[in-house]
Amino acid sequence: MNLPVQKRLAAGVLGVSQKKIWVDPARLDEVKEAITKVDIKKLISEGIIREKPSQNTSRGRARKIQVQKSKGKRKGSGSKKGKFTARLPKKKAWMSNIRVQRGFIKELKDKEIISSKSYRALYSRSKGGFFRSKRHIKLYIEEHKMVNKKK
Repeated sequence: MNLPVQKRLAAGVLGVSQKKIWVDPARLDEVKEAITKVDIKKLISEGIIREKPSQNTSRGRARKIQVQKSKGKRKGSGSKKGKFTARLPKKKAWMSNIRVQRGFIKELKDKEIISSKSYRALYSRSKGGFFRSKRHIKLYIEEHKMVNKKK
């Protein structure tokens, strides 16, 4: 049964759209007789007229994905967008690498494992981007016999 006036009044009382109004199909004759806002309010309090629940997009799947990501899943190359440098900028990668290298060669100099002359040579090479890693410096020192001899 179509009840445009009653639905309009109920929508005004509840502060929702007319599409969101639900009327109990078993009590339509009572609703049909209600013609004032007071009558409509009475029917709302009795539960004959109600607001339909909102139907939003379910977040169930999103929550499931979030749990997976917290475990470290779904992070493969197929899920990544942009270049490698978009995730870790070149400068930041360089800074972390050079700090490790400089710290290592300084430690070697402080422990007098290498001479200050060797230190300068290694420092310049690391600054020029010659070494790939700390391990590469170790290999280079061994190959070029830069280790100080014990007295």
